[in-house]
Amino acid sequence: MPRTLALVLAVASAVSAAPLDFDLQPGGISRDTLYTRDRGYGFEPGASATSFHFTARAPREGNHRVTVTVGSDTAATDMTIKAELRRLMVEKITAPRGGSARVSFIVNTRTPAIPATGDLKAGAVRLKAPRETVQEAWAWDDALTLEFVGTAPAVRRIEIEPAAVPTIFLLGDSTVCDQSKEPYNSWGQMLPRWFSTDVAIANHGESGETYRDSIGRRRLDKIASALRPGDWVLMQFGHNDQKQIAAGSGGPFTTYKDELARHIAVVRARGGVPVIVSPMERRGFDEAGRVRGSLADYAEAARQAAREAGVAFIDLNAMSKVLYAALGPERSALAFAVPRGVVDNTHHNNFGSYQLAQCIAQAIKAQQLPIAKFLVADFKGFDPARPDAPETFAVPASAEFTNERPLGDEANRE
Repeated sequence: MPRTLALVLAVASAVSAAPLDFDLQPGGISRDTLYTRDRGYGFEPGASATSFHFTARAPREGNHRVTVTVGSDTAATDMTIKAELRRLMVEKITAPRGGSARVSFIVNTRTPAIPATGDLKAGAVRLKAPRETVQEAWAWDDALTLEFVGTAPAVRRIEIEPAAVPTIFLLGDSTVCDQSKEPYNSWGQMLPRWFSTDVAIANHGESGETYRDSIGRRRLDKIASALRPGDWVLMQFGHNDQKQIAAGSGGPFTTYKDELARHIAVVRARGGVPVIVSPMERRGFDEAGRVRGSLADYAEAARQAAREAGVAFIDLNAMSKVLYAALGPERSALAFAVPRGVVDNTHHNNFGSYQLAQCIAQAIKAQQLPIAKFLVADFKGFDPARPDAPETFAVPASAEFTNERPLGDEANRE
């Protein structure tokens, strides 16, 4: 799993912004060539016949166009491509034996560094150790890591170059952020699948966090430092904010709304476009088989804040209830992580997060938000009342697994 992160407190300027080109065919870079920062490229340890990672020093922090040529002279190719921490970039790509196929996608990379710009002071995101500095190091280093997984993964060539495209930033908690290992996954990790190569998805969410943490740990400042006029910021918190009530330090219609409004103001001040997303519901049903609501106040507070500020609002809370109801009390468990055989009723697995990502895409499409033009052509729409069948879900799981639960909400497990 990822090497320990040596904090990069300045954007890597010594790395050339010229396109990078790596030949992974026989006679090119061998599987024995492991990544080191000095070398600047190589495979990660733990490769197998069905899964391997390749890492390259990023030309710069920001957005990169990655073009992968897949194929093998000895066998047919069938695989999925993920980036950084299991962000779904290419759901399925195949090539016949002796043939090849070529695909491009956009990957966003970042370091913790916050440069001094405008009213922002220089510094760094206050990462959580060891979670972000070890388990999630690939999300914060000055390199770009690709994961190739499937029944028969094979890569001939990887090309990486800077991409001058707009960015959709994501900010949220464990249900949004890039989870490093199976069985956990978030809608933020699945969202890149539904967007074209004309835009980048930059996920700045983190487990256990709230709007208050986003400010205190300078995640909002990090986004502000990278934000360009016209970029978008999708924000979803709520699950962990409930703990502030128990601590007597806030509530949905007071501090939560105030902190949310501060985020909107910062994004707008930089020329960005904020979008508020209500927190998806936890899995829970009453005796009559109806979905219980545990986050209704936060969903309503998010709606009010969006209305008062005049910004777009995606009611993922409502859509998730429809989704769970459609799956039913028993089958809905197939959308959630099951570490140690116990259903985690807050955190989703690959199938569940894939459905929620489609909910986000559908809301963008239905509301005709300007970023709808970036949705991929094969997204025909999604009805949470008619979800995909979990039994036939085919996105392959990554090799790394953990029983360690994401930070934050410790309740709500069966």
